[in-house]
Amino acid sequence: MMGLPMRKRARFIALAMALLCLTFEAVAASDVRSVRLWRAPDNTRLVFDLSGPVQHSVFQLAAPNRIVIDVKGAKLATRLDQLALANTPITGVRSAQRTADELRVVIDLAKPVSPKSFTLAPNQQYGHRLVVDLFDDAPAPSTPVASAASKPPVPVTPTQAPQKLTPVPNGKRDVVIAIDAGHGGEDPGALSPVKGQYEKHVTLAIARELQRQINAERGFRGELVRTGDYFIPLRKRTEIARKKGADLFVSIHADAAPRSSAFGASVYALSDRGATSETARWLADAENQSDLIGGVGNVSLDDKDRMLAGVLLDLSMTASMSSSLNVGNKVLSNMGRVTSLHKRRVEQAGFMVLKSPDIPSILVETGFISNPNEAKKLATVSHQQALSRSIVTGVKQFFHENPPPGTYIAYLRDSGQIAMGPREHVVSSGESLALIAQRYQVPLSTLRSTNSLKNDVIKVGQKLQIPATSLAAQP
Repeated sequence: MMGLPMRKRARFIALAMALLCLTFEAVAASDVRSVRLWRAPDNTRLVFDLSGPVQHSVFQLAAPNRIVIDVKGAKLATRLDQLALANTPITGVRSAQRTADELRVVIDLAKPVSPKSFTLAPNQQYGHRLVVDLFDDAPAPSTPVASAASKPPVPVTPTQAPQKLTPVPNGKRDVVIAIDAGHGGEDPGALSPVKGQYEKHVTLAIARELQRQINAERGFRGELVRTGDYFIPLRKRTEIARKKGADLFVSIHADAAPRSSAFGASVYALSDRGATSETARWLADAENQSDLIGGVGNVSLDDKDRMLAGVLLDLSMTASMSSSLNVGNKVLSNMGRVTSLHKRRVEQAGFMVLKSPDIPSILVETGFISNPNEAKKLATVSHQQALSRSIVTGVKQFFHENPPPGTYIAYLRDSGQIAMGPREHVVSSGESLALIAQRYQVPLSTLRSTNSLKNDVIKVGQKLQIPATSLAAQP
């Protein structure tokens, strides 16, 4: 090479560099290692697991309907003919390697859909992923179907979709409890030392049992937020609860900790000033990462009348948080009768799924799935039933004391068919003794004497007894 003329030497070096770049690109091409599918009530999600980052584009074709996905820098290293396509708009999935590093995937459809796609960076559970959501233009099936690979390995109670058997008389409505099974689909939640056990399966089994027990109570109706193994963004969970007319939102989870010895159930409510303990703060951060796992972006808010909207939102949130702490205390107290408690008070943290200003909301950690003994208990039907009974008892106690107007439970209370006693109010941020007295329509002096208060100074988290003389008021 030393004898080559300068011009030829430059050309040789350029050619060598070009070949080196081509070799590097070939080596750097990402493999599509697997493809997973979930069916949700309004969409079908395809997840392509990748060995590295890729670029992609998606477009639609008609007559026949199909979606085309071009993935640059990728090669197929799995099979596509094993996907469970039943009850989805997909009739087939095929692929072709257009070039050495460009993969084309064609999704054949029985009807038009609206596609949305995005890539996700690696996290603790997955590597690089390409996610393609196909949203139905027509009404979705009433019962979502999970792929065969994602069926829950834990026991599920026999009654999957219980119906109300006792109609509420006098034209009064049910108290509606929205039951949110945490995680799902692309987001498995915490992993158990028990092989094949995931938090998302445990929470769905408990949620179904909780719904069954609630529906057995006259004047109450349980509504599942997630009815199958699919992902729902955290903000959308509260939207679903609101559309169902929920009076209470209960999110079911199974805790996890770096130490396998950690044990016990917990109940959380929203805190507007951060977490009340380091444990609560760590847990809230872990749960809020679910939106990153599922690939949900930020939601922009309308800025019209921002000051007025902010004031109204704060007032509504204060009332909602007060009720959340109240019902949370009752649920926690009853859970302590059937299982060990990790914390003996309702913890508060900034859970995104609890940020509903108009619906009291609690998050129930049913135990530590990272603890081998508790993981085994959480997988048994008997323990799921016991946990559900304790939650139902706490919820009933709260609504017997605080029945929403127009409900059958309010009718029973007002007609004297429910034995009533003093109610308990948990002081939340921004509340004063005078405001609480006005809310429950009880004289300030009576509220002060009932609680043996020397003055009107109260603290956040303090429990106040509301005299039975004020029970005609609607908080």
